[in-house]
Amino acid sequence: MTYVLGIDSSTQSCKAVLVDAASGEIVDQARASHPGGTQVDPARWIEALDEATAGLLEKADAVAVAGQQHGMVTLDEDNNTVRDAMLWNDVSSADAAVELVEELGGAHKTVELTGSVLVASFTATKLRWLRDNESENAKRVSKAVLPHDYLTWHLGGREEFTTDHGDASGTGYYSTRERRFMPELAEQFLGHSVQLPRIAEPNEIVGRTATGAAIAAGTGDNMAAALGLDLQPGDVCVSVGTSGVASAWSEHSVHDDNGLVTGFSDATGAYLPLACTLNGAKVLDFAANLLGVDHKGLSEMALAGKSSVTLLPYFDGERTPNRPHATGLLTGLRTDTTREDFARGVVEGLLCSMLDAIEAVEKAMGHKANRVLLTGGAARSEAMQQFAPSIFGVDVALPAPSEYVALGAARQAAWALSGADKPPQWDVAGTTTYRGEANPDTVARYQQIRDLTANF
Repeated sequence: MTYVLGIDSSTQSCKAVLVDAASGEIVDQARASHPGGTQVDPARWIEALDEATAGLLEKADAVAVAGQQHGMVTLDEDNNTVRDAMLWNDVSSADAAVELVEELGGAHKTVELTGSVLVASFTATKLRWLRDNESENAKRVSKAVLPHDYLTWHLGGREEFTTDHGDASGTGYYSTRERRFMPELAEQFLGHSVQLPRIAEPNEIVGRTATGAAIAAGTGDNMAAALGLDLQPGDVCVSVGTSGVASAWSEHSVHDDNGLVTGFSDATGAYLPLACTLNGAKVLDFAANLLGVDHKGLSEMALAGKSSVTLLPYFDGERTPNRPHATGLLTGLRTDTTREDFARGVVEGLLCSMLDAIEAVEKAMGHKANRVLLTGGAARSEAMQQFAPSIFGVDVALPAPSEYVALGAARQAAWALSGADKPPQWDVAGTTTYRGEANPDTVARYQQIRDLTANF
């Protein structure tokens, strides 16, 4: 029996799954917590990695790491960390992001150059923040790598730093058109030249662990999730966790001047255009708390309600569309409005917000989705499952709950181990398909208040 180990080093924890390389069946798994905060000592990631993989790594013939995207890990000439890593959700570099877009000639030129409009999450903006706010630390930086690069290097005996095209495309100094790093941009952002990791091919073995397991290139978490779900042409994956993400497979590099869609590369040699919303499952948390019910109770209430209340769920501002100062808005209230109607309006409002992300990706790609894959914590809500097809206007497939980021990393490890041209075919077990009549009236009500409040 051949086993591969997939590691998901996320913002909150490290998860490891040991998988049968032939079937994709998970045979064992473990996890360990990461510290909180938006700046973290990378040594804590290694401690969690060692804890989560204990007893599993020894059984694996190959391993790959999928890591949280964008994080900045800076190293000196001796490969010691210069400072704590700045994570994707550290917004200290928001002003730097605006500065860099202007410096590169505006949004259009930035997108043409890098595939995306730079925002605070991108590594490039953190390099500029470091230059402007911690000049002594900036001067010590010899290498800049991503979280998954750092862990891959650790697993391989701390020899060569490597990355992959998927994670590299989220740095802000990578060209999606030319599929290469642009070290001259990293130098411009930081103020001096900096060594970047070598970009490995999707199915390349980049090293060996102390136990002899092959190490694959690894990738970013969104790219690994797409690989774990086996995202196909015509699919759009909608993941509703803390935030909401819509992503799709594309054969060609995607460039969106509006900045709503980031034009990432994927983990297979293709591309993964992606739109993100700020308000995901926490919208359901808000409603459940307000109504004094749990999530199951909220779902039951929504299924019993009428489609009459409309929620614009921009509680913490919004990114798709770009309204950082927006707030939530509720309309359609009448004296006969029930708690059930309110619950339904919340669920439908969240789905309508995700429809905006889907349509942004569709517009950037130039074609409509044939199917939506619904994942994430909020996907467990029966009301979300039942209402999604009528809001999205297409069939909605619900994969069985699983660690798809870690599974994607495991699939990449199996691919590198096989030496094949394409990743192995694993079944996404337990997928349920939901269908429903389109509900254009609800979508139209939502779009009306969204557009009326564009300048609020």
